[in-house]
Amino acid sequence: MTIGIIGAGQLGRMLALAGYPLGLDFLFLDKDSATPAAQLSPTLTGSFTDPSLLKELARRCEVVTFDWENVPAEALQQLAPQVRIAPPPAALATAQDRLSEKQLFKQLRIPTNAHAAVDTLQQLQQATQTIGLPGVLKTRRLGYDGKGQAVIRSAADIAGAWEALGSQQLIYEAFVPFDYEVSIIGVRSTSGEFATYPLNRNLHRDGVLRLTTAPWKAPTLEAAARKHVRRVMEHFDYHGVLAIEFFVQRGKLVANEMAPRVHNSGHWTIEGAVTSQFENHLRAILGLPLGPTTAVGHSAMLNLLGDMPPRAALLAEKGLHLHDYGKSPRPGRKLGHVTVIESTAKKRDLRAASLLRRIDRRTIGRSKAAD
Repeated sequence: MTIGIIGAGQLGRMLALAGYPLGLDFLFLDKDSATPAAQLSPTLTGSFTDPSLLKELARRCEVVTFDWENVPAEALQQLAPQVRIAPPPAALATAQDRLSEKQLFKQLRIPTNAHAAVDTLQQLQQATQTIGLPGVLKTRRLGYDGKGQAVIRSAADIAGAWEALGSQQLIYEAFVPFDYEVSIIGVRSTSGEFATYPLNRNLHRDGVLRLTTAPWKAPTLEAAARKHVRRVMEHFDYHGVLAIEFFVQRGKLVANEMAPRVHNSGHWTIEGAVTSQFENHLRAILGLPLGPTTAVGHSAMLNLLGDMPPRAALLAEKGLHLHDYGKSPRPGRKLGHVTVIESTAKKRDLRAASLLRRIDRRTIGRSKAAD
C-alpha cells in the first residue's frame, strides 16, 4: 500500500520512518529534490500544481496526505476527484487563513483573543482603537515560525507595521499576556475513533518552538483542550492528526492556532509514547485501529536550530535520542531535534533546562573535535 505525501520535509520523513515498519510505501511530491524525505523515499519533483505530477501521484497512491500547511488549495482541488485526501482539504483551507481559523474557533465556542480583519491603514488604526494596544499585526496567510508578524506596542508603531506588511491581507490580534503556552495533539480515524496525547507545554523564542515538555500535568486544562480539539475534528469529519496551540492566561486556555498535520510539539512521541503521532496519523488515514497514546515517561524535546552541535557530543549524553533531518545549516532553520526521557517530571525539567542552555549557546562538545 502506497501513501502519497505532498511536501517532503522533515515531517514527511518521519511519517515514512514510522510507516516502513508497518509495511507501507510512500511517494512524495515536492518542488525540490534535495529534501529530508527524498533522502529515503521516491519523490516526484516539480510544481505542487503540475497536473501531470498530481495525476501520477493519484494513480500510484491509495490516499494522499501532506506534511505542510501551505500546500496550494489548487493542488488539492485537482486531486480530490482522483484520490482520497486526508486530512480533509476544508480543514487545511481554514488553517491557511488566520481570519477563517479565528472564526472557526468562535463558531465552535473555543476561546480565542480579540481580532479584526485589516485591509487598509485606516482599518488598522481603527482596530488598534477598538481592540486596544498592544497587539500583533499578522499576515492572514503563509506566515509561520514568527514570520509575517509585527508587534504594535503604541500608536507610533502603526505606520512601520503597515509599511512592513500592508501589501497583503492582514489580521490584527489583541496581544495576550500569557503565563505559558501549551498544545494538544488529537488523532481521529476514518472510523471515528478518537484519542489525544497528553498535554504539551511549549517554549517559543522569536516565534520558533525551542522546547516541549510532556506530559504537562494540568488536568483541568487538558480536559478543556481535549474537548476543543475534538470539536474541531468532528466539525470537519477529520481523519489524521491535528494540533491546537493555546496560550494559558490566568488558568484559562486561549486558542492561538491549529495545524492540520503532525506537529513539532509532538515529536517527543517517537520515543516518549507507546505509539508516535506519526504512526497514528498513518493508522488514522488508513482506517486502522489507533495505537495507545500513553506516555512512557516524562519527555523533553528540543529543536536544533541554525547549525548542529557535534553529533558525537550529543550522543555522549546518556539516554539522548538524536534526529538529524539531513538539512544544510542556515540561521534559524530546524535541522533536527533531540529527546530525553526521565522517570519524573522534576528530573526531566532540570535536564531540559540544562540542555536548552547548552544547545542555545552551542556549548555542547565545543571543546571536543567536531565529527
